[in-house]
Amino acid sequence: MSIAVFTGAGISTSVGIPDFRGPDGVWTKHPEQTDVYDYDLFISNRQAREYSWRWQKESAVWNAQPGPAHKALVELENAGVLSIIATQNFDGLHERAGNSAEKISNLHGTIASSHCLNCGAAYNTADIMSTLDDTPAPRCSLCHGILKTDVTYFGEQLPEGALEKGALGISQADELWVIGSSLEVYPAASLVPYAAQLGKRIRIINAQPTGMDELAKASDIIREPIEIVLPQLVHDVIEDN
Repeated sequence: MSIAVFTGAGISTSVGIPDFRGPDGVWTKHPEQTDVYDYDLFISNRQAREYSWRWQKESAVWNAQPGPAHKALVELENAGVLSIIATQNFDGLHERAGNSAEKISNLHGTIASSHCLNCGAAYNTADIMSTLDDTPAPRCSLCHGILKTDVTYFGEQLPEGALEKGALGISQADELWVIGSSLEVYPAASLVPYAAQLGKRIRIINAQPTGMDELAKASDIIREPIEIVLPQLVHDVIEDN
């Protein structure tokens, strides 16, 4: 048995990071805040850059710790059952929980690191955040280029190789578990119909219906809290494997 996992913001809500598109999601309540991750606006407007950096500095990501659902996926890897975690999340909680980098595809990048859009120099985002009061629109210390977190903004390409890594892991698995995603954001969400085309069993664990529920059997659609149901599901799979 081999399991591929596709995670969205819903896996992290129980540890204090709000999702984006759920009933109480950040963008559901404040649709104007999608501008935070608008790439064209970010590079063309200094005020937009300041707002984006300030918004990310205040994100709950920085104080969140991995929860039971994240830790369950570590158990899945340790049992030799995990093929890949293709995640839309940029919070780094899968890594911090203990999953290995080779088993993770960060489809939408990571907030932990940043880079210069001009020369490509790499930065630790936490270091940049510590200087935002003095430099609200940070620039590269080498070439004075614009600095940006490695989160994938709207209008940007996915990180090189991320989608392909996720697809490879899915192709090598027997099942795909979709956990905490509305499956509305492409091209990341295209991995789910890809799994269906390959004949993989699909389980969807999400509080709300998704546009791809028809790809799973009714018995494989779970609406219970992720932090409760996922550890039990992992336990059952490991016991049966």
